[in-house]
Amino acid sequence: MTSFWLALSDAFKWSFGFFDLFGNVLNWVLFLVAMGFFVYWCYVLVVKLGGQEDREYHSPTEGKHPYYDPKIYKNEG
Repeated sequence: MTSFWLALSDAFKWSFGFFDLFGNVLNWVLFLVAMGFFVYWCYVLVVKLGGQEDREYHSPTEGKHPYYDPKIYKNEG
């Protein structure tokens, strides 16, 4: 019976090592994905919007969703 518990203990030790390794791999994958998003965000900020190019940028929703809509907020005196 002791050999059964020793074998079970070895299986648990192996599984915890596996989960530790899997956690490390998952951590690196998530880190690389986050770094990719960050590099893309920096690219958009520097290349697309940098160098005063944002003056030529026109939003596709500009004027369609104003913060103040005179039709809704009428001053009825």
